[in-house]
Amino acid sequence: MPSSVPPRILCFGEILWDFLPAGLFAGGAPFNVGYHLKQHGADVRLVSAIGRDLLGEELLLRLRNWDLDTELITRHSGLPTGYVRAVLGDNGDARYDITTSVAWDQIFMTQDVAQAAVGAQALVFGSLAQRSPFNRTVLNRIFDVLPGRDQAWRVFDVNLRAPHDDLELVRGLAPRATLLKLNAEEAARLCGEWEEIPGKEETHARSLHHIAGCPIICITAGSRGAGLLRDGVWHWEPGRPVEVVDTVGAGDSFLASLLTHLLQRRLSDEESLARACRTGEWVASQRGATPAYPSSSTHLKH
Repeated sequence: MPSSVPPRILCFGEILWDFLPAGLFAGGAPFNVGYHLKQHGADVRLVSAIGRDLLGEELLLRLRNWDLDTELITRHSGLPTGYVRAVLGDNGDARYDITTSVAWDQIFMTQDVAQAAVGAQALVFGSLAQRSPFNRTVLNRIFDVLPGRDQAWRVFDVNLRAPHDDLELVRGLAPRATLLKLNAEEAARLCGEWEEIPGKEETHARSLHHIAGCPIICITAGSRGAGLLRDGVWHWEPGRPVEVVDTVGAGDSFLASLLTHLLQRRLSDEESLARACRTGEWVASQRGATPAYPSSSTHLKH
């Protein structure tokens, strides 16, 4: 039965600044997903860390301006707020230079985090923040206090960014996920292939399901579209052409839309996938990862 109560969703991982050619934008995959979940009406709790510095203060101002909860964000005195330098290619794709030894490498497990996890319907976590052994320990502690997997989804958003692209780490975390979301290149690598081969998304999804046992596998393929495997049924939604400004945050907005609709259970898997694709395409046509949503989002629904 569809739920009318906004789901409480924890987003665990990096919050940072994206230094783009167009300016500075709040970013980090878990934060981006949280921003877009908020636009879809979810009760979002960000679990991250920033420095007690100017960049950290400005991040808090941005988050509060977007009415995002900041109570579970650690403030570090000894570690700076993280940032990423992103360079955009001719087609809008981004390459990233990610700073190390920053605040989000040490996200603390507080009593408030534990209490929020107890009542959560989903936990979104990525692979980048797991570069830190400290964070891997904290993530395990959050898993320990989450409700059972039939009550709280574990959503693993794979984000392989060299040199933080440890395949064995991802393979170790994948079996703990309810929903595994990754792009076609990442899926190919995890399946032991050197490069993405268009058209093999379903094969890779079924292989990953067999290997990791995740109930739901989602593979995105940029402008080609995205696929979803659940209960042995594969759905594919072709992409639609848009004028790309940049692709930063497009995959994060896709995941937020998909997760919202799957949790609400008002739409079929096929319809949920289509809505997610339209959202990702719209964000790719906007500047930055967190564009303001229009008052009417009809163009995201079809």
